[in-house]
Amino acid sequence: MPNSSLRARVALLSVWLLVLALLGLYVMRTLRVSTDLRSFMPPPATADQRLLMDQIGSGPGSRLLLVALGGAQPEKLADLSRGLADALKQDARFSQVVNGDFRPDSLPSSLLPYRYLLSPTLDTHRLDAAYLHDQLQQRLEDLASPAGGLLETWLPRDPTLEALKLAQRWSPPHAPTVRDGVWIDKQGEALLLVQTRAAGFDPGAQQEAIAALRKAFDGLPGHEAATLTLSGPGYFSVVINKQTRHQADWIGYVSTIGFILLLLLAYRSPSALVLGALPIASGALAGLAALVTFYPQVHGITLAFGFTLLGVAQEYPIRLLSHRRAGASNLQSVRGLWPLLMTAIASACIAYLAFYASGVPGLQQLAVFTICGLLGAGLTTRYALPRVLPQRFVDVADTPGLARFRRFLDNLPRPRWIPVLVTAGVAVMLIFAPGTFWQNNLAKLTPLPAKLLKTDARLRAALGAPDVRYLLVLDAPTADGVLALSEQVRPKLDALVKQGALDGVELPSRYLPPRAVQRARQRKLPDHDALVAALKQATAGMPFREDVFAPFVRDVDKARALPLLTPAMFERSPLGQRLASMLVRRGGNPQVRGQGASGTPVTASSTSWVGLATLSGVHDPAALAALSAQTDGKVRLLDIKQASESLVAAYRSRILKALGVAILLLIVTVSVALRSLRRAWHVLGPMTLATFLVLAVERMAGIEISLFHLVALILAAGLGLHYALFFERETGDPAEQRRTLHATVVCVLSALLVFGMLAWSSIPVLRAIGLTVSLGVAFHFCLSILMAPHAESDRAAEE
Repeated sequence: MPNSSLRARVALLSVWLLVLALLGLYVMRTLRVSTDLRSFMPPPATADQRLLMDQIGSGPGSRLLLVALGGAQPEKLADLSRGLADALKQDARFSQVVNGDFRPDSLPSSLLPYRYLLSPTLDTHRLDAAYLHDQLQQRLEDLASPAGGLLETWLPRDPTLEALKLAQRWSPPHAPTVRDGVWIDKQGEALLLVQTRAAGFDPGAQQEAIAALRKAFDGLPGHEAATLTLSGPGYFSVVINKQTRHQADWIGYVSTIGFILLLLLAYRSPSALVLGALPIASGALAGLAALVTFYPQVHGITLAFGFTLLGVAQEYPIRLLSHRRAGASNLQSVRGLWPLLMTAIASACIAYLAFYASGVPGLQQLAVFTICGLLGAGLTTRYALPRVLPQRFVDVADTPGLARFRRFLDNLPRPRWIPVLVTAGVAVMLIFAPGTFWQNNLAKLTPLPAKLLKTDARLRAALGAPDVRYLLVLDAPTADGVLALSEQVRPKLDALVKQGALDGVELPSRYLPPRAVQRARQRKLPDHDALVAALKQATAGMPFREDVFAPFVRDVDKARALPLLTPAMFERSPLGQRLASMLVRRGGNPQVRGQGASGTPVTASSTSWVGLATLSGVHDPAALAALSAQTDGKVRLLDIKQASESLVAAYRSRILKALGVAILLLIVTVSVALRSLRRAWHVLGPMTLATFLVLAVERMAGIEISLFHLVALILAAGLGLHYALFFERETGDPAEQRRTLHATVVCVLSALLVFGMLAWSSIPVLRAIGLTVSLGVAFHFCLSILMAPHAESDRAAEE
């Protein structure tokens, strides 16, 4: 019999491990991880929120990397700047590289014939003899300068240097000083603006782009003498991702070792430790398998938070290991434990359903993962683990000191007014708590050092890079309508720049004029004979050959017959990505535009195209917001900070509503399972009071409650529900009471070990989760004991 029992255990264990291996193989082959943070944002309700969701991470300002080269002489840095720019322009990961090195041949060859349609020269001048004479006179002076060698080869095709004018026009509106041919700031650093094709808040793609940039720099001759400094949203996302992963990994390693030592000390059995981990592994793989089956991509945050929330499941095998009793088989032990364990599992799943009901894609993935994981861990604890555990074990009821600790807890006073006292304390703390209750500013959750933020501010000011907070939004029915509106509003914005309301503005029409403007310029181009005659008159008395400007004449002839340039045609040029990021087609026609910056409602429109004008150095947002009234709402200022905060508030509102429904379902589930409202109160009462107590304590400490605190509160409530359920369990057996205490103490210590370390993290998100769960576990444990109804009867039975 013993041999057959052993063979049955080994066979079942082998099948179990084989199933886990197959699940793991399926997950490895199918899992595709996404890093798009928009998956964790709620569906937008207003036009501004929709625009924010469309542009976050891929907007024109968010994809910029600010680069500074320092540590060497300006001449050397200029060479490195040119070398780095040339290398990055050949890399498909970058859509634009600007460093102040404006050469006449820098205009893309595909746009060269269009230069007179794109340049504003013909708005104020004609290509007549007088203008050409003046330009050629200037070229003679230029040829005598150090740059004459470069101009000499370009002059026959472009005597008015329209290509150079366009290159300068397409540089940042508030560019730094040019020295040695490139941008050099006051600190002697060479500066570059680099735009990535990848979204700014896609850490994976940004990491690849930054690695390519560093590799290009390291490949430059003499780079060892210089330093490379990076900044910008994409760089920040990589830094945050790296810091978070590093701390999470380090904390994970330490807490895992501590958890293993704790279980070895608690059960004094390596086999129980190894086998007890199988339900957790089963739950994790079941959750992952469900995710890859139902979703083409799984968000990285879902995995990170999912494994954290799945920590509730570690209690299931711990309960079984602690509640095994002498004289009873493992199956008999789990059968007696199962009704309460099943109630705990169902209650936790109901709580996590709130994530699914939120309507947020990332949270829905999180709900699927945790619910499937909890069910997988719970069912394997019930039906598989008892059959593979050894039948010989040490009854934890005999653990030294456990009976004395139980008597100490039983002797604690349990006045019935404890709930009233806790409720009053919570109310007082919440009333007198400092600061605001909710944390809506996502910037405060970033773990970026102050030094990095100062560097970003310095480089952004030196480069005149776009402001990451404000965008000017232009609405029109067509793409050309946006360009026309951009050209129409340009004089007003130029006036605001002169008044000091902002330092600079970059409009879509800066790159591509509207069709009407192109057509007007095209009509001003002289015909072949008129241009040849004007050139002959302009060059009279000058040392130019008669036929030297034949390439120029051919380009003008070609430009007169060119089809007008459209955004689709422009997109095929190297600058196409830049315009594409500023000229966006809406997915649908919005019915509500939300509110302008002044709070006035913006009327509905059938707009299907949006132009995004980037702003730098915004000093007077109100002056920019006033453009909305002047343009009948067609031009409006988008405050990204304000829009993101409204989105966070909407996010929180959805989660709170879903939690309210989950709480009602939880009350019904626990009441039906325990068949008594009184018993349900003894379970739900400690959990509810402890949850509000955590909120009150954190608020009294000046902590503003963020979305991450809410997630952590749900996790802590799930853990606390287990404590209350098992302490409420009515039994007159002192040994069984000690087993319950043993299991609960092990669960509490393991939770405090993991989340207590997170509470010391320098990452605000990790710290919020760790502190909230740690406080929640401690308060739930204490209140579950003090509000347990059976202490008196148990003590009498023990005596």
